[in-house]
Amino acid sequence: MAKAAEMAKVSAKGGFHLLWGLVLSTVIQSLGTIAIAFFLGEDNMGIYYVAVAAPNLLANFRDWGVTTAIVRYSAQYNQQNDPDKIRAIFVSGLAFQLIVGLLLSVLSISISGFLAEVYNRPAITQLIQVTSLFILTGGLVNTATAAFTGLERMHLNSVMLIIQSIVKTAVIIGLVLLGLGTMGAVIGFSVAVLVAGITGILLMYTMYRSLPKPTDGKLEIISTIKTMLKYGLPLSIGTILTGFLTTFYSNILAVFVTDNSLIGNYSVAVNFVVLISFVATPVTTMLLPAFSKLDYKKDKEVLKNVFQYSVKYASLLVVPVTFIVMSLAQPAIATIFQNRYTEAPLYLALSGIVYLLSIFGSLSYGNLINSQGDTKFTLKLSLLHAAIGFPLSFVLISKFGVIGLIATTTIVAVPALVCSLYFIRKRYGVSVDWMSSAKILASSSIAAVATYLFVSWVSLSAPVELILGLILFVFVFLTVALGTRTIGRGDVENVRQIVSGLGPLRKPLGWLLVLLEKFMPKPKKENVPES
Repeated sequence: MAKAAEMAKVSAKGGFHLLWGLVLSTVIQSLGTIAIAFFLGEDNMGIYYVAVAAPNLLANFRDWGVTTAIVRYSAQYNQQNDPDKIRAIFVSGLAFQLIVGLLLSVLSISISGFLAEVYNRPAITQLIQVTSLFILTGGLVNTATAAFTGLERMHLNSVMLIIQSIVKTAVIIGLVLLGLGTMGAVIGFSVAVLVAGITGILLMYTMYRSLPKPTDGKLEIISTIKTMLKYGLPLSIGTILTGFLTTFYSNILAVFVTDNSLIGNYSVAVNFVVLISFVATPVTTMLLPAFSKLDYKKDKEVLKNVFQYSVKYASLLVVPVTFIVMSLAQPAIATIFQNRYTEAPLYLALSGIVYLLSIFGSLSYGNLINSQGDTKFTLKLSLLHAAIGFPLSFVLISKFGVIGLIATTTIVAVPALVCSLYFIRKRYGVSVDWMSSAKILASSSIAAVATYLFVSWVSLSAPVELILGLILFVFVFLTVALGTRTIGRGDVENVRQIVSGLGPLRKPLGWLLVLLEKFMPKPKKENVPES
């Protein structure tokens, strides 16, 4: 338990540093997105969405599992205090991403006309050529992120994210106001990723320089790449399939939904889903290096505790936030866009459903499996995902458009989740705390229903409905969660230990925990027989 608590403390610290970067960068980008949505309008927002999505067809073939290997091996070698191998991992991963990313960017530019024809939008050829730079620069960003994650230096990742969001927002708004329209938007997107990539590599270099001096000076790049590919190849095939599947969804959507305004509405909804990823992303990012420090054969009990805690506390964060976004989608969209983007609230509410699977371990199982080197099973999951996703997406998107896309992404996540839970129970002897998950789901559902009914019943301005609905949700959730012991005194003590490494935040969070304890039911006193 002590080891699990210490690991949780380190992961929480890294997750916090990632969280503040996500929050600040997303707030900046969201303000920019709102401005862009106003200036471009629904049709041009749809064109921008398609142009940015197009290069992802080839970007899916860029990684080959190398970034995941960077996270896993840098965390493992750091635990083993082997800086020479960390250096080799950094240099080899960066070299691989540069070479493959450059080749794919050139290829994307050369076939941009063909891609535009596939989307039935030949006028966006130049837009695709501009966004093709993202294939190379996105690889730099991903490499730096993997290095920061592996060595748990997430504050550096936050710096990179914030710089990217500032550049993206400033350049896009500036170019759109100058009259460049959608072209200005895609130029701003590409420039922002380029600046972020360069920033990330420079910060990665500072980490490289801070490592102890090498003992022999040899990096053995070729052999290191082979090691990374041996681990990452099954992951890469799965990632390519999954990424290509996601891009296939976008392509099918662009082909069958010719109304750009509907795609623009979906694009706005996707930007609001980021509110859920605020809490989901730090959890998923920090779990791989945490699990990589454990061996299921040697640390079985610790692994079991860490996995169950990861599912429970991730769910306590993600599930309530998801229900807040779903139940308040209408006033949230209306607060910003008034009577525009009228389809976005429905798309937003439906898009949140897939995040509810976190109560079953959807944010944890993949990191656990990959951390133990069972990447071949991950490949099997990806094959299953693709086997269901390709035909299902074609049927649902062709018939139901955007709603069909959202339904597809939700449905295809379920079979892989079921198979994974069975696998980790058989192989590692770990499972979800089902009672805890059921209580979290029940508490959040009751709060969401009460909030939705309240918002539907009252007739106030959208901002007022949003604020009152948020207050009501928090009140109902805490009341039900405390009454059903969804959150217990043991959880408060665990969280107190976990947040003890958050520096200045430790005290205010400690005060909140003390306040929370005061509203908890008092523990039952055991009857002690008189002597």
